[in-house]
Amino acid sequence: MMEAFIRPLGTRSLFEARQQLGSRLFLIAASLFYLSPMYWMVVTAFKSDQELAEFPPTLWPHELVWQNFDQATKTFPFLPYLGNTIFYAALTVLGSVLSNFVVAYGFSRIKWPGRDLLFYPVIASIFIFVQFPVNPITMVPMFSFFSGLGLVNSFLPLVLPTFLGNPFFIFLLRQFMLQIPPSLSEAARLDGANEFQIMGRVILPLTRPALLVVALLAGVNAWNDFLGPLIYLQSDKLYTLSLGLTFFKTMHRIQFNLMMAASCLVVLPVILVFLCFQRFFLQGVNLGSGK
Repeated sequence: MMEAFIRPLGTRSLFEARQQLGSRLFLIAASLFYLSPMYWMVVTAFKSDQELAEFPPTLWPHELVWQNFDQATKTFPFLPYLGNTIFYAALTVLGSVLSNFVVAYGFSRIKWPGRDLLFYPVIASIFIFVQFPVNPITMVPMFSFFSGLGLVNSFLPLVLPTFLGNPFFIFLLRQFMLQIPPSLSEAARLDGANEFQIMGRVILPLTRPALLVVALLAGVNAWNDFLGPLIYLQSDKLYTLSLGLTFFKTMHRIQFNLMMAASCLVVLPVILVFLCFQRFFLQGVNLGSGK
C-alpha cells in the first residue's frame, strides 16, 4: 500500500524536474540567441581593420584594439550629442514621473463621479500611442501644431507631451496605488492632512518602486528615440546620440569596427542603468500588475 503511494510521487517529482530542466534550457538557448547580436557588436568593436577583412570571421579578436572607441568618439561630436541626449532623457523622466503620478493618484485614491468610467478611454488610448513619444498616427497633426507655435528645432515638442501623461504609465501606477491600503489615507486625513500632503508624504514614498519603473522606461525610450529628434530637431547642434549614430553609419559605412564601437558606447549606459536597478524594476512591475 505504501509503495503504491510513494511511486506516483517519485514519478511526478521526476516529471516536474525534467519539465523545469527543459524550460530552463529553452530559456538559456533563447537568451543566447537574443544576446548573439550584442556579442557580435562588442567583438567587432575591438577588431582591427585587417582582422575585419579575414574570412571566415573570427569569433574573438586576436588583439583588443581599444583605440577604436577613442577614434569613434572623435569621428563625430559624441560628447555634445551625449549632453543633448542626457538633457532630453532627464526632462522626459521628470515629465513622465510627475504627470503620470498625479493622474494615477486621481484615478485610484480620490473618489469622484465617473472616475472608473473615464478610466476606460484612458486604457483604450494605449492602442493609439503605439510609439513613445512620437507615433505615426499623431505625427503629422502634432508636427503641424508645434510648427504653428514656432517650437520646431527645439526639445519642447519632444518634452511637452511627457508632461501630459502616458496611458500605460497611468495604468501601471494606478494598479500599484490600488494595492496600498485606504486606511493609510484615512488616518492621514484624521490627522488633519490635506490631499496634497497625503499624496506627497504618504502615497509617494510607497509608490517609489513603480515610479522607478516609469522613470526607467521613459528614460530608455527617450535615450533610444530616433523618430522624434529626426522630425523636430533640424540643427545638428541639437542632435541626440541616436541621430548622430545614424549619420555616423552613413559617413563611415565601411569602418564597421568604429561603427560598432560607437554603438557600444550608446548602449552601455542603458545596460548599466538596468543592471543597477533591475531589482526595483522587477518589484515595481510585479506589484503594479497585481501579483
